[in-house]
Amino acid sequence: MYLLINTLASFIQIYIILLIIRVLLTWFPTINWYNQPFAALSQITDPYLDLFRRIIPPLGGMDFSAMLAILLLQLVSGLIGGLQAYA
Repeated sequence: MYLLINTLASFIQIYIILLIIRVLLTWFPTINWYNQPFAALSQITDPYLDLFRRIIPPLGGMDFSAMLAILLLQLVSGLIGGLQAYA
């Protein structure tokens, strides 16, 4: 059980880093999202971000859905951290 919780916690932390990289790269309009490695990053992160984009549409050109997505993952990570203490 301990291995499963640690693996899940590590996966969430890596995914948060990928989301942050994805958000930071959107500040550069010259990036072609159809070329590698950007296409792979987009394929990994967009399905999760699209869930939140349906809830919060972009307002004034700003996409706040990524903030909500990262916040939710941080919350889940904290809950898993609490489980690690009991495992």
